[in-house]
Amino acid sequence: MTTQEQDTNTMQAIRALAHRDPSVRLRAALAVGTTPDPRSVGGLVERCAVEPEFYVREMLTWALLRQQPSSTVPALVEELRSAQPQARSQALHTLSKIGDRRAWSAITRELLTDPDDTVARTAWRAAVALVPEEGQSELAAVLATQLGRGGRETQLSLSRALIALGEVITPILHAAAEHRDPGVRGHALATQQLWLDPDAGFQLAVEQAKRVAALGPAGERG
Repeated sequence: MTTQEQDTNTMQAIRALAHRDPSVRLRAALAVGTTPDPRSVGGLVERCAVEPEFYVREMLTWALLRQQPSSTVPALVEELRSAQPQARSQALHTLSKIGDRRAWSAITRELLTDPDDTVARTAWRAAVALVPEEGQSELAAVLATQLGRGGRETQLSLSRALIALGEVITPILHAAAEHRDPGVRGHALATQQLWLDPDAGFQLAVEQAKRVAALGPAGERG
């Protein structure tokens, strides 16, 4: 195959990323990822922002992972400022998969506290994956401000992110367990329980935390 033919195929695949048939979009993303080309990065990132099908988005992410980080990371970091929540969450997801710590400084407090739960959860995962050791305590402090937020899925995501940071969370969770807000207090206690007994499951940790919050330390023994 000539270089001109390769260029033509790449451009056709990029255009097909917007096809109305999701199976066509999936094959297009596969084709773009199979033959990495820095010219395709913009089209892949753009499509990630609007693609409605999860499995196609995952193929788009794979195609981006096949590109050189020198091309993808700057484009994804720029996408973090998008007004579209899906654009932000997909960019964060892909950055966490790439694992290039040059992107760490782009994960701002605004993203970690994003009002959209999906964006926030993805930001927490990306931050934990990219944070340097010297930034772990500061990250834990920011994440702790989100204790008590959202439903079960969001709270479990935050607990997992905090636990992944290790020992630096000990004093932060201890303080949060005394918080005046029962939602914050319960989530902090549940996170402590989950850290001590990961196999117990989050729901059991929540129930135990509620018991402790209601009865005090004696509730742990009762």
